[in-house]
Amino acid sequence: MISLLLAMDKNHVIGLKNGMPWHLPKDLRFFKEKTTGNTIIMGRKTYNSMGGALPNRKNVVLTRSKNDFPENVEVIENLQTITEWNENNPEEEYFIIGGGNIFKQVIDVADRMYITLIEESFEGDTYFPDFNEADWNLTSKVKGEKNETNPYDYYFLQYDRKQ
Repeated sequence: MISLLLAMDKNHVIGLKNGMPWHLPKDLRFFKEKTTGNTIIMGRKTYNSMGGALPNRKNVVLTRSKNDFPENVEVIENLQTITEWNENNPEEEYFIIGGGNIFKQVIDVADRMYITLIEESFEGDTYFPDFNEADWNLTSKVKGEKNETNPYDYYFLQYDRKQ
C-alpha cells in the first residue's frame, strides 16, 4: 500500500523554508507510531530538512540528484520503483512523507492518505496538492488533543481511495 503521511493547515500549507511552520508534538508522535518499522520515502529537500535518516525505518530518497547519501539511505530515481515495490510486496505499507513535489507525483497512485489537518492558517511556501474528495472515502476522523504544547485545533484524518 502506498500511503501519504502529512500535516497541513486549512489552506493546504505543508511547509515554510524547508521546515514546518508549526510545532505539534502529538502529530510528531503520530508520525513516529505510523512509520517506525516501515519504509519512508521522501524527496531530497525533505531528507535534508530532517538532518539525516530517521531511526528504525527504511529511509528512501526519491531524487535525480547525484548527491552522496549515507549507506543507510536508499536512493531511487523514479516513481516506477515505488509502484513496483508496491506490486511485489502488497502486504507492505510505504509511507510518502514529502515534500510538495513528491506528493504531486505520487497522489494519483496512492491508496491511502493520513492527513493531520490543522484548523489554522500559516505562512507557507510549500503546499499539498488539491485532490478530488469524491475519489476518496474518509474512513477515520479523530480530534487531536489541544493543550499547552499542542495549541491548535487539529484532526487526524484517514482517507482510503475508492475502489
